Amino acid sequence: MRFWDTSVVVPLLLGEPSTPAVLETLSEDHDQCVWWGTPLECVSALARVEREGGNVEQALERLDDFARVWREVDSSSALRRLASRLLRTHPLRAGDAFQLAAAIVAAEGAPRSLPFVTLDVRLAEAASREGFTLIRPGRAGTR
Repeated sequence: MRFWDTSVVVPLLLGEPSTPAVLETLSEDHDQCVWWGTPLECVSALARVEREGGNVEQALERLDDFARVWREVDSSSALRRLASRLLRTHPLRAGDAFQLAAAIVAAEGAPRSLPFVTLDVRLAEAASREGFTLIRPGRAGTR
C-alpha cells in the first residue's frame, strides 16, 4: 500500500503530461490510500476543466471507480491536531497539511512504513522531512 495525494490522482483522471508515469506507478500499487478530501479536491480540478469547456464525464466515472476501491483516511480531531502541527512546522496549505496528516495516520505514526506518492514539490519536501519514502512518478532517483 502507498499513500496517494491528489496531485497524482488527477493525472489518472485526465490526460496530462505526467499521466504515463503515474499510470506506471499505479501498476505497481493495487492498494491505494488517500485522504477523505481527495475526491472533493479531484472534483474541484475537474470542475475547472469543465468551466473551461472540457468534457469531464469519463474522468468523473474514473474517480468513482477509484473511490470504490481505495482506502480513505477519515476526518477526526486527531487528524486536525496533526494537520495543525504540520502547518506550523512546514510551509504547507491547509489541504496539503490534511494530506500529510492523513498519511501519518495511515502509517500509524511510522512514516517509513508507507511510501508517499506525490507530484507536489512542497508537499514532497514536507513528507520527506516527516520521514516518508517518496515516490515521485516520472522523476529519477525519487524512491
